[in-house]
Amino acid sequence: MGRHSSLPEDSVGPVHSPRQDPTGSRSAARRRAVAISTAVVLALATGAALVLRSELLGPMESCSDDAVRLGVAASPDIAPALREVAERARSAHVRSDGRCLDVKVTSRVPYEVADALGDDSRDPGFQVWLPDSSVWVDRAASSPAKSVPLDTLGGVASSPVAVAATPSAAKRLGWPQKKYSWARLTGAATGDEDLRLGAADPARSATGLLALARVNASIAKESGGPGKGGGADTRAAAAAKLLSQRVSDGDDQVLTTLPRDDSGAEAGNPRRNQALFLSEQAAYRHNAAAGGAPRLQLFYPEDGTAELDYPYTVLNDDALTTARARAATRFMTFLSDTQNRRVLARHGFRPASGKAVEEVTRTAGGKAPQPYAVVPASGPSGAELETALGMWTITVQSARLNTVVDASASMAAPVPGRNGESRMAVTKASLLRALAQFTPDDEIGLWEFSRRLDGARDYRELVPTRRLGLRDPDGSTQRDRLTAAFGALEPVPGGATGLYDTALAAYRKARDGYAQGKFNAVVLLTDGSNQDEGSISRKALVEQLGRLTDPNRPVPLIAIAVGPDADLSACEDIAEATGGSAQRVADPAQIDSVILKAIVSASRSGTENSG
Repeated sequence: MGRHSSLPEDSVGPVHSPRQDPTGSRSAARRRAVAISTAVVLALATGAALVLRSELLGPMESCSDDAVRLGVAASPDIAPALREVAERARSAHVRSDGRCLDVKVTSRVPYEVADALGDDSRDPGFQVWLPDSSVWVDRAASSPAKSVPLDTLGGVASSPVAVAATPSAAKRLGWPQKKYSWARLTGAATGDEDLRLGAADPARSATGLLALARVNASIAKESGGPGKGGGADTRAAAAAKLLSQRVSDGDDQVLTTLPRDDSGAEAGNPRRNQALFLSEQAAYRHNAAAGGAPRLQLFYPEDGTAELDYPYTVLNDDALTTARARAATRFMTFLSDTQNRRVLARHGFRPASGKAVEEVTRTAGGKAPQPYAVVPASGPSGAELETALGMWTITVQSARLNTVVDASASMAAPVPGRNGESRMAVTKASLLRALAQFTPDDEIGLWEFSRRLDGARDYRELVPTRRLGLRDPDGSTQRDRLTAAFGALEPVPGGATGLYDTALAAYRKARDGYAQGKFNAVVLLTDGSNQDEGSISRKALVEQLGRLTDPNRPVPLIAIAVGPDADLSACEDIAEATGGSAQRVADPAQIDSVILKAIVSASRSGTENSG
């Protein structure tokens, strides 16, 4: 649940590094860069008061020509506060290495910046990025292009993610006395309360994604854990499906779905949401400027909130001069000044420590005994976020996947550190975990391949691609058939790898069976290289796949190279020809998370290209 803080508090606490990277571990090089940068910030902060005193109170000279200019791309919610601080820096002639600091703050949607930073063909146009969540820093850093090295110096503010309700809905739910878990609050939308609950798209909103991950974790806990027989996976998918029907494109758009006034017509309008997944800061902003709209009241889930952590991130590329690097650190130090911390509080933000600010919470709609004073604990892990986003993608859009699994003899090799378990055994367990994430409307089939597995063909269809909820005359479902087929997969003794012919045949089959309105893909897993001398060549395969690809009917091939002997280069060529992706996994246990991550990435790319 996190630590308790005492109230009231008049100002925001000092800037510091985030308590935890909410999106999982980064590379060793990146961790070293973050540690070094944080040490610089802490060293500068020690003398911040003396520096500010000498620079703010000492003799001033003109800053017109010799200013060091710094571009900051900030999340739209925090950009107004940063502009106010930047203007104060200009007015006070704050200096970096003797030169005046001129900071230009532009408002940029975080998910758009995260995707753009993976494109090395254009200049970002700024040196510092301040998104609302480390979720986006991790997305940018994990981009295949990785064109811009990112150094996060720490968080400058925070805001917990909660559930905001209109007064009538809040009263019906027993606010503020009654406390809820994330699972029970979401359940109110399907139970007797019939709560109209909205959210921003988790693929575009950190608030929406963090809330969804918390809902999943809460449901799993109350159901005894995922796959434990308590129906956690089914409940989580049902919750996501329900939310998808009332989802908005982004954080600003979701606020427009609330009633515009207190009239019965607005309150009863089925298109108007009665509650939202919302940050405390967004609720503060809404209530402070509500006008005739109903003021929101906040439920802080008792099983722990997530938080937006506003990471101050420097683009450490070749264009970052020493002067601008020092200016970036100087501006972050300036943000920790007492007056500037109060500026952030006036805009509805908590300090980076997560400690509640009474005036902010009160204006946002928080009230005891709601546990608003509990500092948010560790955020969802990277794996939890990827699972939540993958489940969201396939739940909202539905998927049609042809799964193609290598059954060559090398799949019998033991996996290091797995107590002698074979690659095939670990792969099967991972595929079964992935299967649990799909809904009855998703269509999935299964092939296996080796060499000359079915007469002259290197591949064999085990389960045709059909809806998971489809029932056979004997009462068994497609999910039952796949579960049994996954469990029965075994390496072919002496079997070689017929990779190229299989990839072409699987792609043709998926293309011919394309389902409009679904996410169509081929998921191909192999632990080797092509060993069929009589097969199509790699060059001819890539050319044919390119000709078969139709941008109006996209079918990306997602290739997963399992283990050190898999031909990653061939997988990359095959996947790239179809608009898909390839990735190596050292441990087959990672397959399920890689599949979900690849689906999210390919689905997002397909949406952007169609737009």
